[in-house]
Amino acid sequence: MAQTYEFYNERAEQAAARAKEADLENVRERELRAEESWRKLAEQARKTVIARDKADAERAERRAAEALQNS
Repeated sequence: MAQTYEFYNERAEQAAARAKEADLENVRERELRAEESWRKLAEQARKTVIARDKADAERAERRAAEALQNS
């Protein structure tokens, strides 16, 4: 199952909230590390969508150009 930017970002926000509420330093640090990891995953997911959309657009342009040449 592919995860979305929104999914990862939501998890990052949850980790940030838990870090803010943590009384223990080690818990706060753990949640901050989790937040950082979730944010990296969110950014990776965002870049993947952008790259996929760009590739789809390029393929569509190429198909349109080929259709014009063949007609």
